[in-house]
Amino acid sequence: MAVRKTNTPVIEVQARPGLPLGMPAATFLRDYWQKRPLLIRGAFPDFETPLQPEDLAGLACEETALARLISHDRATDGWTVRTGPFQEEEFPGMPDHDWTLLVQDVDKWDPDVRALISHFNFLPRWRMDDVMISFAATGGSVGAHVDQYDVFLLQAYGHRRWQIDASESIKGKRPPLEFRDDVELKLLRRFKPTHDWVLEPGDMLYLPPNVPHNGVAEDPCLTFSFGMRAPASAELISDYLDTLIEDADEAIRYQDPDLKVPEDPNEIDVVAMNRVVQALNAIRMNDPDRLGDWFGRFITTYRAAGEVVASGEALPREEIEAALAEGVELGRHPWARLAWRRAKRGASLYCSGLEFALPVKDAQVLAAAEQVGAALYQKLSAKGRDALHALVAGGYYQLLDGQAFEDEDEDDYAEGEVAEYEIIDAIETVEVIEDEDVQASVHEVTIHEDGVEVIVDFDDSDDGEPSGSRS
Repeated sequence: MAVRKTNTPVIEVQARPGLPLGMPAATFLRDYWQKRPLLIRGAFPDFETPLQPEDLAGLACEETALARLISHDRATDGWTVRTGPFQEEEFPGMPDHDWTLLVQDVDKWDPDVRALISHFNFLPRWRMDDVMISFAATGGSVGAHVDQYDVFLLQAYGHRRWQIDASESIKGKRPPLEFRDDVELKLLRRFKPTHDWVLEPGDMLYLPPNVPHNGVAEDPCLTFSFGMRAPASAELISDYLDTLIEDADEAIRYQDPDLKVPEDPNEIDVVAMNRVVQALNAIRMNDPDRLGDWFGRFITTYRAAGEVVASGEALPREEIEAALAEGVELGRHPWARLAWRRAKRGASLYCSGLEFALPVKDAQVLAAAEQVGAALYQKLSAKGRDALHALVAGGYYQLLDGQAFEDEDEDDYAEGEVAEYEIIDAIETVEVIEDEDVQASVHEVTIHEDGVEVIVDFDDSDDGEPSGSRS
């Protein structure tokens, strides 16, 4: 008996050198993207996590981090959810099973995690939302559920068992999606998996929207979740209407200069509805440029991790250009989102809701630039440089000064460990001396693990010998 051939794409593939998806990106987009799930074995070969479980726990204690702790009671099938920030002393006392810690927007906090996003350049960059990382103790799970967006689940550490219901993509049968009403999580009332896999580090599972799935830790594990932005139509309509209303001309109104005597004065007839459409079109609801500019502003602010705020007065342009000439670079704020669009004339660059009219090349360069150095700056037109300085003034780009770290003793850190640092506001810790007779100059600035040491020379003596002071 002849074997019947089928053209249905497979659900599991093995990545190959040069083909991390196990196939060309165009094939993946044609056959799988928003159509069917795909398990890619070895998508990230020899993968080593850039972030350890203790790092994630530390991040979950930060005031502005978005963190959740989900626990499961197997005896009662009960679920509890707590939101952060958490206290560091909580984690050592946690049981060794049946709980999960999830932290969103980790790419905004960790540059090594952020760098992983470049592996998904086969997708529009503005579609990528964030990298959520979960740590699960053995047996830890968040229950069977569905997501309303595309997601890539990269196993980073340990092993996790994934079960999915792919019946819609392989059988054309939509699975039941009713939720339980006895838990605060949106967990599926019924879940019947069609596939069951255990993923190891480097394996990646792609899931389109609304595919039921459940992940359970086989041992303590980390999973990186690359989620896509997918605003609901109601969100799009609401935001766009707000824009239209804000700019609407009160002089544009419903008009009927060709009004005829109606057959029934109580009827809203077809002619009246056509006039309604004309009134709506009069406010340029169908203007492609206006629509495009609104969407560029909207999508670069949609579900933002936080608001970028400029710190202090903006640096003069000549100081920024001098710093660039000396080898200092401008780095993009991790919360800043950029995208660009071709317009009737040139292009529009969008950054976290801001809009700039630029030449196409400038828009392309700035949208792609995580860092801007002297060479790239020289390639920008006058308009491009003006836009960049406006972004610097708004805090969306900042001068990166790595000089202070060049003298750090690398032997002080274990292999693979990174020295952590942060910019601090030291205004309240430094006493300001108001004395015209005292001459001061900064002698040395050193950054330590527990703060910043500033050595200032004060010349208040007759012989001009400086006396040291520390704060």
